[in-house]
Amino acid sequence: MKRIYKILLRSSLLLATAAVICSCQDFLDKEADAIVAEGEAFKNFNNFQGYIEEIYNCIPDKEKHYWTTSWNWGDDEVFNLEGNWHMTNQVDLGNFWAWQAGRLSQPGAWLDKPSTNPTSTNKFDHALWPHAWYSIRKVNIGLANLEKLVSATQEEKNLIAGQLYFYRAWWHFEMMEYFGGLPYIDQVLPADQSPMLPRLSYQECADKAGEDLAKAAALLPIDWDKTSVGSNTAGKNQLRINKIMALGYLGKNYLWAASPLMKNGASVGGGNTYNYDDAYSKKAAEAFGELLTLVESGQTQYSLAQFNYKNIYNHEKADGATSRFSDIFYTTGQNWLMPGSTEAIFRGSSTDFNGSNWNTTKTFGPKVQGIVEHDNIIHQPTANYVKFYGMANGLPLDDPASGFDPAYPFKDRDPRFYHDIVFDGFKYVNAAMPADVEYLRYAGLHTNGTMRGATNGSRTGYFIQKLVPHTANKYDGAYNWSGNLHVYLPYMRLADIYLMYAEACAAFGGAGGKSTNFTKTAEDAINTIRDRVGAGHVHASYTGSRTKFIDEVRRERAVELSFEGFRFNDLQRWLLLTEPPYNVKTAQEFDRLENVDFFKTHDPREARVANFREVTILTRQFGTRHYWFPLKVSDVSMYPEFAQNPGW
Repeated sequence: MKRIYKILLRSSLLLATAAVICSCQDFLDKEADAIVAEGEAFKNFNNFQGYIEEIYNCIPDKEKHYWTTSWNWGDDEVFNLEGNWHMTNQVDLGNFWAWQAGRLSQPGAWLDKPSTNPTSTNKFDHALWPHAWYSIRKVNIGLANLEKLVSATQEEKNLIAGQLYFYRAWWHFEMMEYFGGLPYIDQVLPADQSPMLPRLSYQECADKAGEDLAKAAALLPIDWDKTSVGSNTAGKNQLRINKIMALGYLGKNYLWAASPLMKNGASVGGGNTYNYDDAYSKKAAEAFGELLTLVESGQTQYSLAQFNYKNIYNHEKADGATSRFSDIFYTTGQNWLMPGSTEAIFRGSSTDFNGSNWNTTKTFGPKVQGIVEHDNIIHQPTANYVKFYGMANGLPLDDPASGFDPAYPFKDRDPRFYHDIVFDGFKYVNAAMPADVEYLRYAGLHTNGTMRGATNGSRTGYFIQKLVPHTANKYDGAYNWSGNLHVYLPYMRLADIYLMYAEACAAFGGAGGKSTNFTKTAEDAINTIRDRVGAGHVHASYTGSRTKFIDEVRRERAVELSFEGFRFNDLQRWLLLTEPPYNVKTAQEFDRLENVDFFKTHDPREARVANFREVTILTRQFGTRHYWFPLKVSDVSMYPEFAQNPGW
């Protein structure tokens, strides 16, 4: 079906609605199903805001978008054998067509759906591709009708216009990440004419998105709570588009435009992986610099969540800690509080909070003996990716001075390793267990261990517990209703801003590069993130060379943002998607030298092992065409100017 332009042109889809997202239910003081007729939608702030609410509602929730959804498509994750139909495995096979609804049974569900409903609060009813075109047209209609907003204060007019400019850029940008340059729709296309808008280059699209985001940043407040309008819903405005979100995406938009793929085009060999566009990099650094100056001067509501634990394996925060790193990704026992803590900048809604447990929270641990219940699908980290977690002293594992000892491979690692990764000997179940499954209390992840089955355990020697706690199991019961376990992945958080600032500055200035409007250098920004977790600073041996420092920036990005859905796009824009070792997924093999009683009295990081080695699971056979997803055949067949991506 010719869905893009049917969505763009079909006027029947353009009824404005006051259906509101969960966090904003009191904002309009209307019934949730109230309909605002198109002619009435723009006459005052409440009506216009109701019209915009539907766009908020359209943002896909990657984690809860299908019963066993998939969003990590880089070198970071692999599924167990029963999950081979998921998009993660389809990407491994080079089958990038699988993103489209109907190609397989929802393997890449959050990108596309056969049927979507922009007014629905059902987690399964939203997808990027259809809702992007729908929302962009809705934005353009809103912008074309701004002059009708006569019964409004200047503050109200600015809030409406700022949100519209932001969303026009955001939806374009999210599609550009996967498909490259597209027609940038900045007008209401007439319903009685055939569209003939050509695809723009990536950087041409980025220029237009940058203009919209700059306008949004100028119009929007830092905090809606501190506006006259927002004071009516103080404490409930966290999801409202604000200046910080606009600046964050302005910087990200320019950094992506500066990146090697966008500057040099798709190529294999990795020769251009450090070849950034200086002009776009500097624009990115300035946007991030303005944002970080506001944050560090205390002018915003955002701060890095604390990484301060008295039991890091159980994510139990220390006495006196005021926030918790884990709360960025999930909350428990907090009346279904939406995750994000003080750090999440941009999120969509998460109205179906208990949808977390059907089945996201049941797809991260072993299915052996039903220790984690329901569908036999398991997200698990690759061994090659776990290697990015370096040593506590800040050095990568392969640095001769790091102190890494393969006889004690889990000792003295970056503190985030112990927070994010379940490894051999880890106490997986805390509660009482039946005697016949007691042998599963401590994770058996060594070669031929009790949790190493390729079908119902770990293929790689590790599990993930960054996004879902290990207590989400049958016996600890964190995923039971009483646990109030709510998961959500933010699209942007503050640590990411520091990392992107560091990369943008390093691109044109190395470790000492900085913007004109922020005091910290690229090196300082990386060390800010490491200081939060208590890891060592970037070593001097990596700061003298621009390329070596960029490698450390990229490794830091891999660790800090692990499993959050950014890795594929990073490898893509760095021109590393096709390159070894980034096209390989491996397993960790080793022999356990301690008996199970050791783990009852010792920290598992102290365990000795033998024959510690990696074994290849698969090698991805990618070419230049894999740097962009293919567009739908039905869409690119509409007119010559809307061309298919090369190679597809």
